Amino acid sequence: MNKFQIMSRLKSDPELMKIAIVGSRIYENKRKIRDMIFKLKQTFGDKLEIVSGGAGAGADKYAKKYALELGVKYKEFNPAHTVKNLYSAMNENYYSKPYHTSQFFHRNELIAKYCDKMIAFIDSTSTSKGSQHAVNMALKHNKSVVIVNEKS
Repeated sequence: MNKFQIMSRLKSDPELMKIAIVGSRIYENKRKIRDMIFKLKQTFGDKLEIVSGGAGAGADKYAKKYALELGVKYKEFNPAHTVKNLYSAMNENYYSKPYHTSQFFHRNELIAKYCDKMIAFIDSTSTSKGSQHAVNMALKHNKSVVIVNEKS
């Protein structure tokens, strides 16, 4: 799917377009994510908000980096075992909980409920089930999803 097809699937006229960018932690095509956010900004302007999961690697890392560099509103749903930061979507008492793997799946559902649409950047060599879970949650909540597969 090319950028034009992706933009036409995402186009609408909301007050704020909340686009979730998710993907595997091994996803490293930062140019593709940067170009996507740039194109989204051209399409939605100040009505764009990028939403992500706050992981320090892969698609989440680059979604945050380029949203902020390009001056796009950014919000993250980092897991409950982390600490609240400047971009955290949840209130203070949600954070600093003991670690449990279920927090990642809960975070995915929060992202899916919050966003209007989702773009998943997935490296085809990844065996992670997290990105697929995020996509499934978005579909469960009737959100449009675009999957960008990457072959290493």
